[in-house]
Amino acid sequence: MKAMILSAGYGKRLRPLTDHTPKPLVPVGGKPLVVHHLEKLADAGFREIVINLGHLGSRIPEALGDGSAWGLEIAYSDEGPEPLETGGGITKALPLLGDDTFLVVNGDVWCDLDFAKIPGDLPGEDDALLFLVPRPAWREKGDFSLLDGRVVESESPDLLYAGIALYHPRILDGAKVEKFSIVPRLRGSIAHGRVGGILHPGEWDDVGTPERLSALQEKFGN
Repeated sequence: MKAMILSAGYGKRLRPLTDHTPKPLVPVGGKPLVVHHLEKLADAGFREIVINLGHLGSRIPEALGDGSAWGLEIAYSDEGPEPLETGGGITKALPLLGDDTFLVVNGDVWCDLDFAKIPGDLPGEDDALLFLVPRPAWREKGDFSLLDGRVVESESPDLLYAGIALYHPRILDGAKVEKFSIVPRLRGSIAHGRVGGILHPGEWDDVGTPERLSALQEKFGN
């Protein structure tokens, strides 16, 4: 299975840090955040990785190279100066990802999930499998709920999407390479009962703000 690390965003909430450093290269525990993902993917047996590029994109291949330092093969999907968001970014990368189920990891999260335990494929006609975490205190409302292993919408969602998911390419059937979020397509698949979910009870952090980045860095003794 191939994996994609979403890395093209501006990181506006982390400015001024991200004025000169792409968010995936922000240091956590003495190494760039994205390197934590690469190490975990390599340990889990992944070999082919796709990383999309946007804001300050040239800095990422300069830092990571071809991935051989971790026993990986990294292919880069350059979106140019205007990031294409999740849907557009993944659609542009589909020629690199192929026709089979693939893993997507947000480049701005840290999680102690063992990637080796991620299922190797999606069952039946499922379009996606989302990893979810309990709603953290800083979020007023969750994203989804789980019911018998299926992701569902509810009036009071108690779980947050962890930024880690398996997708089948068909969830993007007919999509054009343009700026759009994958969320509407994902919600459509949820409405048709084609999205599974797994609750991750371990540690998870989103480094979208300076405060949350500092909290994560403190865990590592930065």
